[in-house]
Amino acid sequence: MAVPRSTYRIQLRPDFDLDDAAALAPYLADLGVSHLYSSPMLEAAPGSQHGYDVVDHRRASAQLGGEPARRRLADALRAADLGLVVDVVPNHMGVGVPAANPAWWDVLMLGPQSAYSRYFDIDWSRGRVLLPMLGDADDELAKLRVEDGELRYYDHRFPLAPGTANADAETVHDHQHYELVCWRRADFELNYRRFFGVSSLAGVRVEDAVIFDATHRELLRWVGDGDVDGLRIDHPDGLVDPGGYLRRLSDSTPPGTWLVVEKVLESGESLPDWPCAGTTGYDALAEVDGVLVDPAAEPALTALDAELSGARTDYAALAHGCKLAIATGIERSEVRRLIGVATGHRATDDDADIETAIALLLAAFPVYRSYLPESGHDHLEAAMGEVRDRRPELADVLDRLAPRLADPGDELARRFQQQTGAVMAKGVEDTAYYRYARFVAANEVGGDPARIGLPPRDFHAAMTRRQRDAPAGMTTLSTHDTKRSEDVRARLAVLSELTGEWAGAVRKFTATAPLPDGSFGSLLWQTVVGAWPIERDRLHAYAEKAAREAGVRTSWSDPDTSFEAAMHIVVDRVYDDTGLRGAVEAFAARITPYGWANSLSAKLIQLAMPGVPDVYQGTELFDNSLVDPDNRRPVDFATRRDMLARIDAGERPSVRADGAAKLLVTARALRLRRDRPDLFTGYDAVPATGAAAEHVVAFDRGGAVAVATRLPATLQRDGGWRDTTITLPNGAWTDEFTGRNVAGAVVALVALLEIYPVALLARR
Repeated sequence: MAVPRSTYRIQLRPDFDLDDAAALAPYLADLGVSHLYSSPMLEAAPGSQHGYDVVDHRRASAQLGGEPARRRLADALRAADLGLVVDVVPNHMGVGVPAANPAWWDVLMLGPQSAYSRYFDIDWSRGRVLLPMLGDADDELAKLRVEDGELRYYDHRFPLAPGTANADAETVHDHQHYELVCWRRADFELNYRRFFGVSSLAGVRVEDAVIFDATHRELLRWVGDGDVDGLRIDHPDGLVDPGGYLRRLSDSTPPGTWLVVEKVLESGESLPDWPCAGTTGYDALAEVDGVLVDPAAEPALTALDAELSGARTDYAALAHGCKLAIATGIERSEVRRLIGVATGHRATDDDADIETAIALLLAAFPVYRSYLPESGHDHLEAAMGEVRDRRPELADVLDRLAPRLADPGDELARRFQQQTGAVMAKGVEDTAYYRYARFVAANEVGGDPARIGLPPRDFHAAMTRRQRDAPAGMTTLSTHDTKRSEDVRARLAVLSELTGEWAGAVRKFTATAPLPDGSFGSLLWQTVVGAWPIERDRLHAYAEKAAREAGVRTSWSDPDTSFEAAMHIVVDRVYDDTGLRGAVEAFAARITPYGWANSLSAKLIQLAMPGVPDVYQGTELFDNSLVDPDNRRPVDFATRRDMLARIDAGERPSVRADGAAKLLVTARALRLRRDRPDLFTGYDAVPATGAAAEHVVAFDRGGAVAVATRLPATLQRDGGWRDTTITLPNGAWTDEFTGRNVAGAVVALVALLEIYPVALLARR
């Protein structure tokens, strides 16, 4: 099996099933990708819109068409000479609908005697599995009923232990292996490991070889039959031993099977020495975004943020506070389980010091997790040092914890390592990113909001490392988990060039439609101009999610109706107040052409840089999507097919709103990588000289030279390319986008980039 040349990510769901995916094969082949890359294909919870809540590992999803449709997809891909990469979810299973998950249903019915009792990461010392399914009222248990041999609570169904059905419902409930409790108790009393505070996703113990085999047998059959060429591993940081899991997976698949991991690397962090090709590309996303942002904007954006939020925000302190709030909030039940492992008894109020110490260590951990004994001792020591400095009175507790947390054979260390990633993800990605609004284009998975911009020299150094260390790892710009699509971020990058104009515009927006939370208002107005024009219902939905994720003035668990009403009034005013709408439209129109240029540059750089480029569904055109579920909306593939056919028939699209120019760039770059892989075997920066040399990002992959524009607004303001040139390696070249031949070693950018802000030169 070969490394993919490129992939195209699709999101399967009941209204876009395996047969719909099969129908895409001819279009994807025309587009130029080598592999379809699919969201999970195993049976998921009823009606699942994403597939990450797998309920049965033994079969392809019936609601997506089942095994017959899966085989039709495999046949369609083969006919189009395409491969298949599939998303794998080893860390957890969906348990929100117990009857849909045969293993979970059996555990609830038979308890520790179930053949599946070891499948799930359950603390059986508690006696009964706590199921946080009940409402807040005191009499919720009175609403239980026994019906058709099951215990029912509204539409929720639960199994009965053998011989327990002959009594009133509450008495029956008392004799089950599970205990139904108020949903709020999940945050501090749950006794099964869950995924990121989501009670409907229960942790699976794939570190057990028997459980690994049972949960991977069908998937590995697909690989063994040649229907699947690669696997994308979801959330490896939640596993007890990610490296061990990957070694077992690698040993269980044919040689050459492409494996990539959804691992978020912090700045300067390297992937452990695992048997995989690399990550799924969030690190690459940050590098591409960064080189298109002006680092010189930082002082002005910082001052504006302080003005709008009412205070200068220390991002590091904010992120630490958010992580601590998660550790002492929705993840407290896991912290208390760590206490139990550390002390040998269930956590009580007498364990306050150790609970505080563990929560602070989780908040201070500088990366998603360590991988003892392979790596991470330095990160643990850094966290220990920080907590000692913050809370010297906890020194004795930390002294007792330190040797155990450093011992990879200790259950405390294993569970602590599993937990740091959850606290980081929920505290930073899902909280801090919605509170810190200095420049929200940087608030992206794998990004660093504390840093604005990446100088070209640093970008080229990063690409050199990528070519050396992970030439077969995935690269990406948009995923099902990104906070904003690549095109929204590309447009927002323009704000770094027009800081004065942006400050004037956002002051006007804020004065016209003020929000009681200035920082959230800043985030909202950046979203508006970044995604405009955006439908009213989409903006309402985003604003509500963003405000609740931020958790400052409202939250998911305790919505503040008055704040949310004020927020929705502001959203409506964007559409109904003619003056405000006109101001928004005018500013959006001002930055959009530069945003398009950035989008084309970002796309070319990502498609041409070292690694295996992924195209997220629909993003071959301009796509102004926001965070999920907005970025999982249906894609109009018919329009894309027709547009590609017109381009192939000779149409040369201009850079305009329909995004045809982006489709041209995407298809031509993908086809070149597919048809002439020999041109993409190295990496060298291509030097530029002249007045606008800092506005070009150019590199040679070994016969394919990518040339992209950066900071287009400033470039235009300063007079364009003028005398700027790049120096090409020896050879004769053709621009894949215009078809024009390029002669000579020294090439004037004013001519090369006359039609498009990007060029892809292939050696003839």
